[in-house]
Amino acid sequence: MNLGQLYLDSTKKQFRAYKKLGDNTFSQLSEEELNHIPAADSNSIATIVKHMHGNLLSRFTNFLTEDGEKPWRQREEEFNPGKHLSKNDLLHLWEEGWNCLFDTLDQLEPDDLTKTVTIRTEAHSALDAINRQLAHHSSHVGQIVYLGKMYRQTNWQSLSIPRGGTASFNEKMAAKP
Repeated sequence: MNLGQLYLDSTKKQFRAYKKLGDNTFSQLSEEELNHIPAADSNSIATIVKHMHGNLLSRFTNFLTEDGEKPWRQREEEFNPGKHLSKNDLLHLWEEGWNCLFDTLDQLEPDDLTKTVTIRTEAHSALDAINRQLAHHSSHVGQIVYLGKMYRQTNWQSLSIPRGGTASFNEKMAAKP
């Protein structure tokens, strides 16, 4: 396997891990919690998902051939709290955005990583553009998880090793063949 393919495989694995964190957060939250705006000038989880959806569609539609900021994207509207989103509508946006990303990454060849793509007329290697998106979306997933944990408090099901569980986890890992 060459380095380019290793990179593409690794990147898809990382994106899938962040998507799973979001999936596991949504499964714990009510529709009201997903739409709750925690403070003035802050974003609800629904708003973050609308933004991620718009960003993923814009950046990964015709990734190698068009500017990543599409003329049809309404970025400012993504941050308008607007109407209450149903949980089903929110999950639809979430899946549609991620599917666009994964469909594009699945079509890329290692040689594509050195091609030039543009985002808001600024040139990037495809590899840099993917790294930019990985950082961008991991930060938003972190926001979603943090808000979910705040809302659920003691009813939160940990998405990693729960507090106080490190020794037990390490013992289980050491016992694996």
